[in-house]
Amino acid sequence: MSKALKDIPISVLDLSPVVEGGTVSDSLRNTLDLAQHAEKWGYNRYWLAEHHNMTGIASSATSVVIGHVAAGTSHIRVGSGGIMLPNHSPLVIAEHFGTLESLFPGRIDLGLGRAPGTDQLTAQALRRDRRSDGSDFPEQLAELQEYFKPASESQMRVKAVPGQGLNIPIWLLGSSGFSAQLSAQLGLPFSFASHFSPNNTMTALNMYRRYFKPSDVLEKPYAMLGLNVIAADTDREAERLATSMQQQFLNLIRNTPGKLKAPVDNMDELWTDFEKASLQQQLGSSIVGSPETIKVKLEQFIEETEADELMINAQIYDHKARLRSYEIVSQLFK
Repeated sequence: MSKALKDIPISVLDLSPVVEGGTVSDSLRNTLDLAQHAEKWGYNRYWLAEHHNMTGIASSATSVVIGHVAAGTSHIRVGSGGIMLPNHSPLVIAEHFGTLESLFPGRIDLGLGRAPGTDQLTAQALRRDRRSDGSDFPEQLAELQEYFKPASESQMRVKAVPGQGLNIPIWLLGSSGFSAQLSAQLGLPFSFASHFSPNNTMTALNMYRRYFKPSDVLEKPYAMLGLNVIAADTDREAERLATSMQQQFLNLIRNTPGKLKAPVDNMDELWTDFEKASLQQQLGSSIVGSPETIKVKLEQFIEETEADELMINAQIYDHKARLRSYEIVSQLFK
């Protein structure tokens, strides 16, 4: 039996977009403002993403921005969607999130990915050791988990302070089957990036659910799906707002990333037929429209995927329009 919208928790994925004509300071102020509104509207968690060397994303120092958001809110869960673990020492991440959990008890999530979140040259600058290409992600994850365990005689001599003994939920993020399989094997919650990898969604979900092994942290599979949702009072206005997201992805496939652009009236003036087809495939799960249109498409998406939770991404140029989009979506789940 399909779940009703009111039975599905909804959360926010914020890339802290830096818009053309705006500054990083503007973006971070907007992030906190959106988080405060999301908390008021009943969103479950608020995640920020690690990206580097991208002028259109302000959340590269993800742990710092999480602290900023958590300090400015009172009860919404705040976390990473995600921390790209191969970019970091597991000890440093344990200390960062141990600090966050100590400051904001019971409110911090640690979502982890194994992609660089950037180009290869920047990844080398971050990681220094060129051998660190993400292939050792399971070993890094195991080391990180060890730092969070309660103190014991058999534990490593190096301790995460703060961090040791703290209960910080770890999620694995993915856009393919690798993290789905690892999440299942370890009995961890899984978050899939349907917002940019829709064609792999069902394969990854089926793998996760089929091979899931209960653990101390989770008795049964729990899958949260990232989803682009852009809502406005009319279909036409929502479709226009969505052209900012389309331009962003167009610039990515052209290898010319930049700040989030203002919406346009006609994307056919900007993309080729081939680029349009590529973007429609990559953004195929995106839901754009009026409240009525959004409701129908969300119900279809939940019926098809049986998602346990949705994480809404909305790359919208105008901050007030972005707030309105998240408000519309929240009202559909009540």
